[in-house]
Amino acid sequence: MLSIVSVSSTGIAVTQNRGQDIYRFCAVCHGDHGEGKADLGAPRLAGMERWYVEEQLTKFKQGLRGTHPQDVAGMRMRPMAKFLKSNTEIKAVSAHIAELKPKQRSAATLTGSWVKGEMHYKMCVACHGVNGRGNSQLKAPSLVNKSDWYLLTQLRNYKAGIRGGDPIKDPVASSMRPITTTLDQQAMIDVVVYIQGLK
Repeated sequence: MLSIVSVSSTGIAVTQNRGQDIYRFCAVCHGDHGEGKADLGAPRLAGMERWYVEEQLTKFKQGLRGTHPQDVAGMRMRPMAKFLKSNTEIKAVSAHIAELKPKQRSAATLTGSWVKGEMHYKMCVACHGVNGRGNSQLKAPSLVNKSDWYLLTQLRNYKAGIRGGDPIKDPVASSMRPITTTLDQQAMIDVVVYIQGLK
């Protein structure tokens, strides 16, 4: 639990329990243990790195993510991110989320070729690593223990420019677009199936 004692812009005291308190609002969609809810388009949060959660919440709040009309789930996140009144609150809830541990592997919802997926994943290794654990210095998150439907959705969003469509405002996200443009629908499924096997 993040140990912070300060006062947010709302005048509410931020304590070591603030992250957990804030997360109660997130749990409605993402689950009490960060397990996610596919029917709501809410991904699993358990296992996400603190730095990545902070970065994404900031992007949602600043309008760098979740503004495209075809990104329904992202647009739902924007008002939630705006609810966080300060960087201190973003850090507090991100720290709490980072402490949530996956209770089990995400259930597979996709069927594809692991062998072909391994071939496609070679393009991902430079940033996300051979084991899919990511690289914070490259702003590449871990892909392990993520819901397969969510990974597939994000690959589609990158390819369509729904996410990372503005290289000026969000160069990190836009760096994913050239990779996804080389993948057709089946290739995306195959690479996600391969990622699901990484430990």
